[in-house]
Amino acid sequence: MKPVALITGAGRRFGYELANDLLDNGYTVFAHYNSSKGGVEKLEQQGAIGLQADFSDTRAIDNMIDQVIAQTGQLDLLVNNASCFFDNHTVDASDDALAAVYQVHAIAPYKLITGLQALLANANDGLVINITDIYSERPSTNYIAYCGAKAALANMTLAFAKALAPDIRVNAIQPGPILFLPEHDNQHRQQVLAETPLKVEGGLQPMIDTVKFFRDNPFLTGESIKVDGGRALNI
Repeated sequence: MKPVALITGAGRRFGYELANDLLDNGYTVFAHYNSSKGGVEKLEQQGAIGLQADFSDTRAIDNMIDQVIAQTGQLDLLVNNASCFFDNHTVDASDDALAAVYQVHAIAPYKLITGLQALLANANDGLVINITDIYSERPSTNYIAYCGAKAALANMTLAFAKALAPDIRVNAIQPGPILFLPEHDNQHRQQVLAETPLKVEGGLQPMIDTVKFFRDNPFLTGESIKVDGGRALNI
């Protein structure tokens, strides 16, 4: 039977490239998106199963869980990658934005892990990978809510690793300067790279390789790996 993966936030950047890689390696991929429909449509053309859900709505999360359960009896890999990146000004001006930060980064992963636990346990080596952040340990004062929500996800990684063993493994990846956003100007990019010991933008392949590392080492659970070129050393 083909292995099955669910990737949240699969319509762009890391989620999209990971979904492509898994499809190329024979996985059945459930590709979640909120608004990045174009990327998921491309994945669907390669055989992925697209799932739209706005994680700021708890009912949408529950509905997506039901859709996955209706279509598969096992889940080998769950990657909680969906994200919303709001600064203090945004969440201070909008209670909806503040709620979304915690819904997307903490509540949705919690509900997905618990709601899909039976499918993960049905796999030979069910694996959850939570995408946290290097700032979950050393928070930025400009993104207090975001860092707090990512810290909650990091803590849940440890708790679920204990609670779900030995049937399901739960680990985390802490990305750093993997891929700059289009709105990042050259000054910002140079400042970030100056603070990064390896002095380069990492790209997405190191993240994909770390997913495979966790997948292929069955003796790892409750671990978190920084994929950041050493930047966490300097923040």
